[in-house]
Amino acid sequence: MRRVPGQQPHRPGRAEDTGPAAVGPAEEDLRALFGQATAVFASLAGPAHTVESANPAFFGAIGAGRHARTGVPLGQLLPEPADQGLIAFLDRVYRTGEPHTGRDAKVLLGDGARHREAFFDLTYEPRVDSGGNVTGVRVIGVETTQVRQAQRFTAEHRVLLERIARQAPLGEVLDGMARAIEELSTDDLAVSVLLADDDGRRLLHGAAPSLPDFYNEAIDGIDVGEGVGSCGTAAHRREPVIVSDITTDPLWDDFRDLARRAGVSACWSTPVLGRDGTLLGTFAMYHRTPRAPREADLVLARLFADTAALAVERQKAETARTAAETRERAAREDLAFLLRASTALTVDLDAVQTLERLADSCAPRLASLCAVDIVENGRLRRVAAAAPDDRWRRVLASHLPVYDPDDDAVARVLATRVSEVARRGPTGPGPWKELGVTGYLCVPLLDRGTAFGAVTLLSTEEDAFDGHRVALAEELARRAASAARNARQYTHRVTLARDLQAGLLMPELPDVPGADVATSYHPAGEGLDIGGDFYDVFPLDDGRWAFLLGDVCGRGAIAATTTALVRHTARAVAPLLPGPADVVAAVNRALVNRPGSHGTGFVTLVYGRLTPTADGLEVELVRAGHTLPLLLDSRHSTRLVDAPGSLLGISPDVDVASRTLRLAPHESLLLYTDGITEARDGDGEQFGERRLAEAVAAAPPRPSAQEVVDAVTRTVREFTGGHEIDDDRAVLVLTAT
Repeated sequence: MRRVPGQQPHRPGRAEDTGPAAVGPAEEDLRALFGQATAVFASLAGPAHTVESANPAFFGAIGAGRHARTGVPLGQLLPEPADQGLIAFLDRVYRTGEPHTGRDAKVLLGDGARHREAFFDLTYEPRVDSGGNVTGVRVIGVETTQVRQAQRFTAEHRVLLERIARQAPLGEVLDGMARAIEELSTDDLAVSVLLADDDGRRLLHGAAPSLPDFYNEAIDGIDVGEGVGSCGTAAHRREPVIVSDITTDPLWDDFRDLARRAGVSACWSTPVLGRDGTLLGTFAMYHRTPRAPREADLVLARLFADTAALAVERQKAETARTAAETRERAAREDLAFLLRASTALTVDLDAVQTLERLADSCAPRLASLCAVDIVENGRLRRVAAAAPDDRWRRVLASHLPVYDPDDDAVARVLATRVSEVARRGPTGPGPWKELGVTGYLCVPLLDRGTAFGAVTLLSTEEDAFDGHRVALAEELARRAASAARNARQYTHRVTLARDLQAGLLMPELPDVPGADVATSYHPAGEGLDIGGDFYDVFPLDDGRWAFLLGDVCGRGAIAATTTALVRHTARAVAPLLPGPADVVAAVNRALVNRPGSHGTGFVTLVYGRLTPTADGLEVELVRAGHTLPLLLDSRHSTRLVDAPGSLLGISPDVDVASRTLRLAPHESLLLYTDGITEARDGDGEQFGERRLAEAVAAAPPRPSAQEVVDAVTRTVREFTGGHEIDDDRAVLVLTAT
């Protein structure tokens, strides 16, 4: 490298010079890599172009070497004058007297195997005497070889950076870098890049397009350590390692024969380090003959090691980003799977169907096959099975586990309440070979710490169950166990409510002489809570019959106790008291005197008694705050039966009045709760008393009690559009026969 006189070379760690003549590290590297432009000058005389004067650069440019001297024709100094073209240009300028300028003229310097190409910008000017005669030629020029090399280097480096920027595969970038350096070099050079593994203990093959395959395979995976060739040692020391002669250097003791077979004799290795000092790999330059590096070689190695570090770090960052996106996508998919499965598990409140949906959710998402077993009365029962096709499902469904902890995974999991996973088929008897089972996962279903069942996933793949799938299965089993427990509790409560409601209503209607009786009862919601509507028809001692229909304020167990109190009080006192008003007063006293824990809500009631007559029915009734009864007469017209009366359970004194009417044959008396008249359509409008009267009037001529009930319930259902009702609906129809 040529230097300005008095200028000191840059060294790493040295404080930079300041001032106009300061030279930065980048400029210093470029000067070391490409040198400085060389100016040439020569003054030639006569047609033989005798060298009168010339600077040393001119003699070096023409390859004169030790023969450089003045006073001799130029042709005698040129090694291969015919190939240079230089003499031809000089002859033309001397002959014509016209100057000539040549750009990037290629000149072969040296001879034989040691020649090299050089490029010059040369200007040939004629020398003339006072008479205007050409006496010689003056040659002035600048060597442009370094400029061309810098342009090639810049272009190749830009291509590498563009590949890195567009996230080209790391192997493509490293291979392109190695080939570019080999093409830029004037020496017989081979480049190799090794990459550090994740823990930085080994070096793996990255790129080496000019080294033989057997060599690359042999050094793939070498240790990072002292004495492991140039690359292993450079990676260990975290500094460049220069081996000028592999045949004698002790660092190559274990690889000397390998290097000989590969035809390499020198190796200069530079560690590739990340911005945080992390070892990323090594960058090595191999030579076919023993040689030490020039400063330009070291700069080239340093520049491309930095480029390799950029490529590796970019690839690692992209790999980390891709891995993070993959984990995030997998997490979203897992969450979506659990949400879908949880929704399916809670779509209805049936425990067996919940477990069937558990099996369907597991297969094939978590395993090819899935079975669910529960404990009932000390025995195992398979309640669900899922498989890719129906034949496999039937095979799996027909198998019953052996309730033996020593021989069956399900039994062991039930006993330990801990999941069991294995990369083989279950040990107990079963169709494992027929189904091609390669592994299983058995997860307990727990209810407050007690195992009431187990879900068994069976894999038919080479990779059975990893930690990720085990975690998903356990979470899904936990949700399914909770859903099954809720379903069992709900089913139990519904059954209890229905049994209690059935106990509060009449199991079946009695045969009433001279009367046709029909009822309808539709509880609100799903029947989980006991309704407040009730009715009853029962005989009295004197051949007459009592009837009642009422509504208790509220729902649930408190409403049930109040309903039972009203019905049983009425049945108990009705045979002992003279009339309906007395019975209602007794019911009111019972409500007022009930304990506070049994409720404090009011009750509406219609109570009456029927007396069969020769021409129909005589009806005496009392209305205590209830909806007005509706009479359908023989002319098919309707009217409300008004009987004033106050609510029950509010005050010790009850104000009611009896009302007596006669029902001719085929005339009907309709009793109903406010769930009928207050039913609403989609717009929120109530059904009302007018529509009720129209529905009753629309019954067939001379209708039976059931036909009147059907006309009312059908019309209400059509009016509401089948929407869920929010209040109980009860109807009692008495028709004279």
